[in-house]
Amino acid sequence: MTEHAVRTSINEFFSLKRIAFVGASRNERDFSRMLFKEFRRRAYDVIPVNPHAEEIDGVPCVAGVKDIHPAAEGALVMTSRDAAYRVLVECHEAGIRRVWLYGISGPGRVSAGAVEFCATHGISLVPGYCPFMFLPEPRLIHRCHRGVMKFLGTYPV
Repeated sequence: MTEHAVRTSINEFFSLKRIAFVGASRNERDFSRMLFKEFRRRAYDVIPVNPHAEEIDGVPCVAGVKDIHPAAEGALVMTSRDAAYRVLVECHEAGIRRVWLYGISGPGRVSAGAVEFCATHGISLVPGYCPFMFLPEPRLIHRCHRGVMKFLGTYPV
C-alpha cells in the first residue's frame, strides 16, 4: 500500500461512527481498554467483541463481528496476528469494508496474507499503526510516538 492509500484509509476509518472493537480485553489495565474508552469519549459507537466477556466498561459484548446488529461500519482489530486473519474473514462475511489492524509501529506488524485478503475482497485497510497517533489532540506520549515516526519517515502523510 502506498503512504497516500494508508492515510486515506485512516481518514475514512475515523469518519465512521459505529465500530466493532475486536479484542477488547477483560483486563481493565490492558491497552485495548484505554483505546476503547478513548473512542467512547470521542462519541464513537463502539461494540466490544470478545467471546469471553459479557460486557466491557458497561457495554454489552458480542462473541463475533457477525453478532453485531445493526452491523458495524468498520472494525478495529486488536487481536493476535493469527486471529486477525479469521476476523478479516468474518468482517468480509458481515459486510464490513473498513478495517484497522492495530499495530504499534505500522505495516510490519501485519501479515502479507491479511493485506492480500483485504485487497482481494475490497476492504479498506489500515495496516498497523496505533489509532492514538492519528486522533486530534492526542496525549503527550502519543504525540511523541507520532513525532518519532515522522522523524524516521514512517508516519503516513
